[in-house]
Amino acid sequence: MKVLIIKLTSMGDLMHALPALTDAAKVYPDIEFDWVVDQAFSDVPLWHPNVRRVIKTAHRQWRKQPITAWQDGRLPTFYQELNAHDYDVIIDLQSNLKSAIVSWLRKGEVHGLDKKHCREKPAHWAYKHHYQVELKQHSIEKLRELMAKALDYDKPNTVADYGVELTQYSLPDLEFELPERYLMFVHNASWLTKLWPLLSWQALVEKAVEQGYSVLLPCGNDEEYQRAQQIAQVSEHAYALPRLSLNDMAALTQKAHGAVCSDTGLAHLAAVANLPTVTIYGATDTQLIGTYGQQQHHIISDLDCSPCYKRLCPLDNAEQGQPVCMANIDADSVWHRLETHLPAQ
Repeated sequence: MKVLIIKLTSMGDLMHALPALTDAAKVYPDIEFDWVVDQAFSDVPLWHPNVRRVIKTAHRQWRKQPITAWQDGRLPTFYQELNAHDYDVIIDLQSNLKSAIVSWLRKGEVHGLDKKHCREKPAHWAYKHHYQVELKQHSIEKLRELMAKALDYDKPNTVADYGVELTQYSLPDLEFELPERYLMFVHNASWLTKLWPLLSWQALVEKAVEQGYSVLLPCGNDEEYQRAQQIAQVSEHAYALPRLSLNDMAALTQKAHGAVCSDTGLAHLAAVANLPTVTIYGATDTQLIGTYGQQQHHIISDLDCSPCYKRLCPLDNAEQGQPVCMANIDADSVWHRLETHLPAQ
């Protein structure tokens, strides 16, 4: 069986889809997936052994200059790649407008959510086959349910299995010798309200170093790299990583002893790697999108307004929109939570 998956973004959401592929492969051992994905995250689908090919989009660039993208051949080339092969089933696992446009461009009947269950309701017009799923469940379970309905099997009642093996990826060349015992501190996030204060990260680095660990601090852009450097200033055993590919980050993550994360894509990578991890939540809801796995642990703000899903903190005592809920979580409690789950030294 050959299946085309349409799911473009974001990093964590793509990782949430992996267990659905594992379920399908257990029912149909010969199944092969192609996957339409944003070029920034195109490493992720290929982590799964049943994915044979990715079709990359650059929809963020195309949206800014659609005429130029058509004239210089980027959009026609994408259209040709999208329709180059035949599939037994085509499934839109994203169900929003940007994925629906891809579904509309793809020849053939597409499976997706119905009007009441789409993330953006007009998206359902792109689908020939419509399904309902329980919305008040974790994203991973919603995707498992949609895959099962589209491919006509019963959704398993087992714990979700990402089905990947990250040891196949080589460690990247770095400007420093990789320590033997290190932790990943994922300090960055796309929303201000997801950020834990810089001083709290620095205090956590000092606690980790006191216990004999080094710390790696990843980044996704120049601003995050500068923040990582600021955090690392407190110890010569803390290292700000340059921007790396997701395959490089996968290799580093699966070799780490543990992680502390903001609510961001790399937190879900820690879950995929089955790494002992504490993720800190304030503005968002762990029940729907939290990191998922036996080694995943959450520290959740106890403020009444959490989760608020706001990008700027609206409280009167918030400084420039910075989250009060995150500032109230102290480094001692985070370290204690992580330390209890780290491998014995």
